[in-house]
Amino acid sequence: MTLKVISAEAVLFEGEVEWVSLPGQMGAFTVLHNHASLISTLVPGKMSYGLDGQTVEQEIGGGVVDVDRNVVSVCIY
Repeated sequence: MTLKVISAEAVLFEGEVEWVSLPGQMGAFTVLHNHASLISTLVPGKMSYGLDGQTVEQEIGGGVVDVDRNVVSVCIY
């Protein structure tokens, strides 16, 4: 699945990942391959994702996420 992380200034990451965990407005959730389509607001917290068998973590100040057809697009503040 493809993860795209963008801010107002730049594309921060774009690549293939195994999973993505995000701090949603209604609680943290994880997106896996073939996840159902969704749109959610994000709150301040940790975003993490699996990349080449490793876990990458990043603090975010909030944002929005769109999941559709194995593309996870995260726009962060």
